[in-house]
Amino acid sequence: MNSIFDIIGPIMIGPSSSHTAGAARLGKMARCIFRATPKKVDLTLYGSFAKTYKGHGTDRALIGGLLGYKEDDANIRVAHELAKKEGMEFSFIESPLDVGHPNVVRFDMYDEHNRHIDMYDEHNRHMTVIGRSLGGGQIMITEVDGNDMSITGDEFTLVVFHEDRPGAISLVSQALSESDINIATMRVFRKGKHKDAVMVITTDTVVNPITVQFMREFPGIQDVMTFEAL
Repeated sequence: MNSIFDIIGPIMIGPSSSHTAGAARLGKMARCIFRATPKKVDLTLYGSFAKTYKGHGTDRALIGGLLGYKEDDANIRVAHELAKKEGMEFSFIESPLDVGHPNVVRFDMYDEHNRHIDMYDEHNRHMTVIGRSLGGGQIMITEVDGNDMSITGDEFTLVVFHEDRPGAISLVSQALSESDINIATMRVFRKGKHKDAVMVITTDTVVNPITVQFMREFPGIQDVMTFEAL
């Protein structure tokens, strides 16, 4: 059964729950994954995002989210001006490609040195994020640096990048259990047998930094990220 919020969307700066509120949440999640405000970002828009983004305020909402503003923040209306004041460069690319969903955006984010950093370098920051707005303000991140995944931002979320090897899931599950953290859901995505893989785990409570750092030291673990609900 859908709630009234699934139908009319959240409290937001309008006009559209999918093109404005959803876009702001996508921008904010991309910022969380990047772990900072990007110095430069190229935003490729697909489907109806590409066709109507100016009229629906999608461009302002995406930039507002990247600056850290929630979907109901009035600063979204002047997000372009605020981004320029902060020195963030941005550009929008309208793609004609059909990617299987009408409201899709790709963020290509760069640091202050204009580098598109690899996800496993010393900065531990992911630079390419693809997500979609599902309607009613709901979103889903579907890809990070070429890794398939599913992040909605609705719950406490733990994302573990690792080698596809026996015991990796067990080690992470045990660490969470020993920290008294209950797993709500878990999905595992992998590029192929014994190749890179990703665990996306939602939990009932936030995973503390000590546990996160402990898991980063496990054999085969490449990076660990945590997100609170948007």
